[in-house]
Amino acid sequence: MVVADGLGGHLHGEIAAQIAVDHLGAEFLREARPRLANPGAFLDRSVCDAHSAILREAYRLGLEEAPRTVIVACVVQEGHAHWTHVGDSRLYLVRQGRILARTRDHSFVQSLVDAGRIREEAIAVHPQRNLVTQCLGGELAPQPEPASSHRLAMHDVVLLCSDGFWGPLTQRQLLNALLGLALDKAIPELMALAEARAGRECDNVSVVAIRWGEDDKEIAEIKAELRDNAPRQ
Repeated sequence: MVVADGLGGHLHGEIAAQIAVDHLGAEFLREARPRLANPGAFLDRSVCDAHSAILREAYRLGLEEAPRTVIVACVVQEGHAHWTHVGDSRLYLVRQGRILARTRDHSFVQSLVDAGRIREEAIAVHPQRNLVTQCLGGELAPQPEPASSHRLAMHDVVLLCSDGFWGPLTQRQLLNALLGLALDKAIPELMALAEARAGRECDNVSVVAIRWGEDDKEIAEIKAELRDNAPRQ
């Protein structure tokens, strides 16, 4: 799963976002045969390579400035979610109505939160909320943290989204919808709420999510069946 959000204030952000998504998709198809040998290393490498792909395309097109995008990407494999990000698009791992894990934004306002100068709730209304400290396509190569990983449990929700989605929503609104509704109803409802709350300042609202449907017993049974049916020499 990938969400890339082209940066405003720079030309052709949509080109950078499309290149990043296409690059990760192509690399996944090439390496997942049928699974990735190391999902975390794949994500770290592919995201950094997407930055280079954007720069090459900008040079090919003769653009004065390379287009830029933020990105969050996740691979779910063998019952584990693996993820990485650059910028302020987020991943949420939600379990039983609480946030189990969330990416930390590469942004100026996140640094203010980390320093204790503002509260988390103030991010969405801060005048410099759109200032990111890392992106793909910029003059400096991105330096994302090593990919994170977490074992999934039955009914966990893995959600990736742009700041246009998470910014206008309160944590309570997000969790209540994910806890009380099926994803095919919760996500459109949350998107509409984000757009309504943002009003004229509404930004790109992009989101992709899954609800994990396997528990430990089911995974063990699947592995046992695969082992029993494996060809023997």
